[in-house]
Amino acid sequence: MTRKFFGTDGIRGRTNVTPMTAEIAMKVGQAAGSYFLRGSHRHRVVIGKDTRLSGYMMESALVAGFTSVGMDVIQFGPIPTPAVAMLTSSMRADLGVMISASHNPYEDNGIKLFGPDGYKLSDEAEAEIERLLDAATTLAQAPDIGRARRVEDARGRYIHFAKSTFPEDLRLDGLKVVIDCANGAAYQVAPSALWELGAEVIAIGVTPDGRNINAGCGSTAPALLQETVVASGAHIGIALDGDADRLIVVDETGRIVDGDQLMALIGTSWARHGMLQGNGIVATVMSNLGLERYLQGQGLSLERTSVGDRYVLEKMRKSGFNVGGEQSGHIILSDHATTGDGLIAALQVLAELVTTGKPASELLHLFDPVPQLLKNVRFAGGKPLDDAHVRAAIAEAEAKLVGKGRLVIRPSGTEPLIRVMAEGDDSAQVTRLVDMICDAVRAVG
Repeated sequence: MTRKFFGTDGIRGRTNVTPMTAEIAMKVGQAAGSYFLRGSHRHRVVIGKDTRLSGYMMESALVAGFTSVGMDVIQFGPIPTPAVAMLTSSMRADLGVMISASHNPYEDNGIKLFGPDGYKLSDEAEAEIERLLDAATTLAQAPDIGRARRVEDARGRYIHFAKSTFPEDLRLDGLKVVIDCANGAAYQVAPSALWELGAEVIAIGVTPDGRNINAGCGSTAPALLQETVVASGAHIGIALDGDADRLIVVDETGRIVDGDQLMALIGTSWARHGMLQGNGIVATVMSNLGLERYLQGQGLSLERTSVGDRYVLEKMRKSGFNVGGEQSGHIILSDHATTGDGLIAALQVLAELVTTGKPASELLHLFDPVPQLLKNVRFAGGKPLDDAHVRAAIAEAEAKLVGKGRLVIRPSGTEPLIRVMAEGDDSAQVTRLVDMICDAVRAVG
């Protein structure tokens, strides 16, 4: 079935443009609420959001939708996406909602839905909610209309939970940590959790005004973090994105550490402590070949999935892995969380920093990434990847990379783009092969 509203991570788009309008948000509340009205108990949905200006509008619309079909609503205010997932389960809610467009600019917004177990909804559930969006809504009778209330201690509950994932015998005393919260959902909880564990905390990106989320800060713009870490003499820097499900780290020299290096560190650490399940980790096709080779050298495997943290999690649950993620910094540690959690992943990194006593520059660079190049090619229409000349170019590139690299070709799910990624030991060859395939796609368009 073709998706009209849901993408790979909920519903997302420019605010006040379909599908991210108040009208559709209300209908999403009615449709999702109707889908989860099961049994005779009083039904409950929890709602969190990041710090976007449009969050107020979207939250009010969703509350109207949910209450109109008979669901009670608990509102958390600004709180990370993984906190919503955790609280959905711990508060015995039927449904969890996060209003966020993650690392996108403030003009965008999105709606992410979690089931009662704290996991993102299946494709089948999303498809049924889409069907209900176009169906007539059965409104609750007057006595059954839902109530809405705010819970003021939600952030405190999440801080307590996050700290519980840090080893009980460790503290962060003597560690100077810069934390960049992207002026987003974690602007209160992340610095507080680190301070309560004993760290000296320098917090940036913690003055949200509704428009500055992800603006020149956070995991997608780490230059300010790099500068602050070096200038302050900090031991390490941590960058989250707007909804705090993504993590990028900066070592004491200002060098960036991406999700591949972080997965390598956590995976091998857990393996040494007998905690790693599946004898490996799960990552997407975009993770660097250097990660795969490093894990193989440690006697561990790398299982690859399509791009998207939901596919990583599906593979983890199906095959019994407990560490997975994406190069972009979505790290899923399923012993602790049902979705990516930047703060919890950061605490695992900090635990290793404290335990080993090594500087971050030594601890966090476990392998040299293989040269990798990604280019996007726009096309006018049709299916360029079915063209004989494009297929021939791809086959030629694959043949030249056998044993020396990888090739990943995929269409964008949201734009008329073909994404061409190659990596290999020979940087010049990688560039030539990517350009060759891009030229073939352009010739078709």
